[in-house]
Amino acid sequence: MLIKDYTEDQIKGLIKIIKDCVCDARYTISLDDNKIENLQFIEEYNINENKRIDILYNIEYTDFCYGLKNMKDGILKNDLYVFCPKRELYNIQGKKELIDIYLKFSIIRNECEEYKVIVSLHKRNKPITYIFRHGTQKLEKEG
Repeated sequence: MLIKDYTEDQIKGLIKIIKDCVCDARYTISLDDNKIENLQFIEEYNINENKRIDILYNIEYTDFCYGLKNMKDGILKNDLYVFCPKRELYNIQGKKELIDIYLKFSIIRNECEEYKVIVSLHKRNKPITYIFRHGTQKLEKEG
């Protein structure tokens, strides 16, 4: 279920949490079996640790698209947050490309009130809409 009723201040606060987690190495890229797109993207564009940090640390509130209710086995979990920044990346052939990067964040707070971020990142593979960008907001699916 999509959630689109966020304020700029809420998303800016969310980004602060994400950046704090990135700075403190409290983030994980999801690479389990159902996240093959993440692994392919990391390999195709040689997304090493420094590039990951750069991508994650430089998201802006205008990159925000929507939130999702995270349902797992019929149980409501934490919300998921989707961003789609554009970045110039080099592919494995050494060719520079401008890529829409689909980032989905799961932000978890433990019993010590400390945050951790789990990230899915890959090339955008579906249409998205930016909530805080005016003008042309919708991106069509790449084909």
